Amino acid sequence: MPDDAATSTLRRFNRTYTQRIGALDESFLGTGRPLNVSRLLFEIGPDGATVRELRDRLELDSGYVTRLLRRLTDDGLVVVHPDPADRRRRVATLTADGERSWRELDERSEELARRLVAPLTERQRARLTEALATADLLVRAATIHLREVDPTDRVAREAADRYFAELARRFPRGFDPGEPDHEGTFLLATSAGRPVAYGGVRALSADTGEIKRMWVDDAWRGAGLGSRMLRELEALAVRLGHTRVVLDTNRTLVEAIAMYERAGYTPIERYNDNPYAEAWFEKTGISSTAAQSGS
Repeated sequence: MPDDAATSTLRRFNRTYTQRIGALDESFLGTGRPLNVSRLLFEIGPDGATVRELRDRLELDSGYVTRLLRRLTDDGLVVVHPDPADRRRRVATLTADGERSWRELDERSEELARRLVAPLTERQRARLTEALATADLLVRAATIHLREVDPTDRVAREAADRYFAELARRFPRGFDPGEPDHEGTFLLATSAGRPVAYGGVRALSADTGEIKRMWVDDAWRGAGLGSRMLRELEALAVRLGHTRVVLDTNRTLVEAIAMYERAGYTPIERYNDNPYAEAWFEKTGISSTAAQSGS
C-alpha cells in the first residue's frame, strides 16, 4: 500500500492545483464551458479525432463522451460524422466557431500557466519544471491500464512494431523479425490509449516459460515501468503454471541486462537458436516471488 506521506502530498497537490487552474469554476477560463467540455474540445483540436480516440485518450466511457460531444455539437462547435476511411467509425471535427473557441482556450490556458509561474525566480521555475515532469511521469506510470491481449490486436501490433523498430536501430547488424510469431500469452500496458509497454510468455516445458518481446516506450524509462512489466510477466508465468522463467537478449541492450540482474536473473547457457541472442538468463522459484507482486 502507498505510504501516508505520498498519499497526503498527492491529495494536497490535487486540491491546490484544481483550485488554482479554475477546475472548480462553472466557466473554465471564462469560456462559458466547464472543464470537462473544454478538455474534450481541446482534444478534438484542429486535426479532429475519432470518438474511439477521444475515449481512449481521456479514458472515459462511451456514454459520457457522447453526452459531452452533444453539448459541443449543440453549441455549434463540433460536427460528428462517419469516417470516410471506415464508416463504422465516427469522427469529431471542429466547425469554424469551434476552431476560434479552440484557439481562445489554448491562448487562455497558456496565459494562465504564465501567470502562475511569473512570481517565481528562474531557479524556482527550473525546480518546478523538474518536479512536475517527474510527477507527471510517475502518476501516469502508476495509472497505466494493463491487460492480457491477443497479439493480433491493433494496439498490440503497434507495440510489437515499435519494439522491432528499436531493435533494428540498436543492433549493429539491424533486426529482421521474420514471419509474425504469435505463440504465447501477451500483456499490454497502455496510457491514454497508446501502448507504453508490452511482453509475453510462452511455454517451453511444463515448468519453464520464456519471456519474449518485452518492450517499454523510451519516454517512460526512468519510471520503473520496465521492472513492473517484468514482475507482471513473471506473475503471468506463474498463472500459466511455470516455476522457472528464461529469456534471451542482445548485449547491446545493457539497460535490460542490468534490470534482469537486479531482479535476480542469472546467466545460463544458450537454450535456443535465436541469431540475435548473445546472453541467456533464468530465474527459478518464481511462484513465491511473483505472487507477492500483487498481479
